[in-house]
Amino acid sequence: MGSVHIEAEPGEVAETILLPGDPLRAKHVADTMLEDVKCFNRVRNMLGFTGTYQGKRVSIMGSGMGMGSTSIYVNELIKMYGVKNLIRVGTCGAIQENLSIGQVILAMSASGDSGANIAYFEGMHFAATADFELLLKAHEAAQRLNIKTHQGSIFSTNTFYDDDPHRWDKWEKHGILGVEMESQILFTLAKRLGAKALSILTVSDNIKTGAVSGHEEREKSYVDMMKIALELA
Repeated sequence: MGSVHIEAEPGEVAETILLPGDPLRAKHVADTMLEDVKCFNRVRNMLGFTGTYQGKRVSIMGSGMGMGSTSIYVNELIKMYGVKNLIRVGTCGAIQENLSIGQVILAMSASGDSGANIAYFEGMHFAATADFELLLKAHEAAQRLNIKTHQGSIFSTNTFYDDDPHRWDKWEKHGILGVEMESQILFTLAKRLGAKALSILTVSDNIKTGAVSGHEEREKSYVDMMKIALELA
């Protein structure tokens, strides 16, 4: 059975793939940080590329926003293209006041409100965790690169907008570092399908303090995150 959403031929996707939400971000990284690049997917403009980084083969492809979109690509990348390592690279909103704009989070686990997880586990709660080997390698790479990281738990939500001003209070109290929209289903599906997964996130805003990153600040911090992720290829 061929992929419905990815037009790559067998062998065109590397065993390690980076997954930013934005396909244009994937193109930017491919253009500026990879060599010998080939575009393997244009379906629905969800651009995907394979190239080399310091001589190592690696792919990068947009995942779209939210767990529904992410789950489609993760399923197909693992089942149909044999991808072994899936690394989300994206932004999050911090819910701890001590987290500053641009800081990098290595997500150890992802709580969340994934409807798929509720269905998969019949109402019970699966602890969606990153692969320890990838997490350790990312931490070691960050130390070599002299990039400060925070390790901890995050929350993945399918609802970006919410009217409850106290929505994140209980999660802040329990040590959740930040909120994003993809990691819980990524971790779950990787475990389910026998692959490894990790999320490396840049703080783009702080929900508690109201701080928001500017364009220049966001670009620099995103490069730090990408350098860590590419070291895992």
